Amino acid sequence: MGIGMDPEELLEAFGDADPGQHAQEAEERWGGTDAFRESRRRASAYRRDDWTRLRAESEAVETEFAACLVSGEPADGSRATSAAEAHRLHIDSWFYPCSHEFHVGLAQMYVADARFTAHFDDRAPGLAGYVHDAILANARDHVT
Repeated sequence: MGIGMDPEELLEAFGDADPGQHAQEAEERWGGTDAFRESRRRASAYRRDDWTRLRAESEAVETEFAACLVSGEPADGSRATSAAEAHRLHIDSWFYPCSHEFHVGLAQMYVADARFTAHFDDRAPGLAGYVHDAILANARDHVT
């Protein structure tokens, strides 16, 4: 993935998660895209502190999505769509330009790929579908 850190730094930044676990599959599926190339370019410059901050921001967004779901906030409500916009902007600032349309494509993947669904649903049952719906609602609010 072009992450320039030694094994100790990787463990400190990512814990038990292996950032390269799906790297080969990602390159096979999306390696020819501008988004993949840009993500790799940006990630290659990140150091431990960057990855730590990135993970904390991602955790905060996912925690907000889960809190919205658990509290009964509708997926098309302002709090959930604000979380969706924060999620989109997180991707946009850390990895690659992420338009609302592109974000909708990611939302589709979150419910179509069991690994993504499990990632979200492990946090709160039904969260993957909720995130999907919030992203779609957010895109409808922003795309004319």
